[in-house]
Amino acid sequence: MTRVCFQLQVDPERLDEYRRRHAAVWPEMLREIEASGRRNYSLFLRPDGLLIGYYETDSPAASDNHLAASAVAARWERSMADLFVGDGGRADQAATALDEVFHLADQLADLPETDPCEGERA
Repeated sequence: MTRVCFQLQVDPERLDEYRRRHAAVWPEMLREIEASGRRNYSLFLRPDGLLIGYYETDSPAASDNHLAASAVAARWERSMADLFVGDGGRADQAATALDEVFHLADQLADLPETDPCEGERA
């Protein structure tokens, strides 16, 4: 499983509209995201329009390819294009991927069974 995080910039003047449209995403788009293999998908929006997205998938390339070929996703992205800062292309394909630098569960899994520093913390 791969964790994917990305960022986009929503036009700060259009935040209310962005929130409104995402309050009721088209059912066919929701199904298309699911069919692409994305799970645990969330979007977070800062007051200045910085949008951070996160999802998990078994194959980022297969997920991206599925949505790139989807007529439903193309219609959704066209309907959303006016809300983003940038060249007006498909936001899902223009997003900046972020490198993961820390994941608690991964580091906990790598810990030895007993902590050699356990007595030093008391």
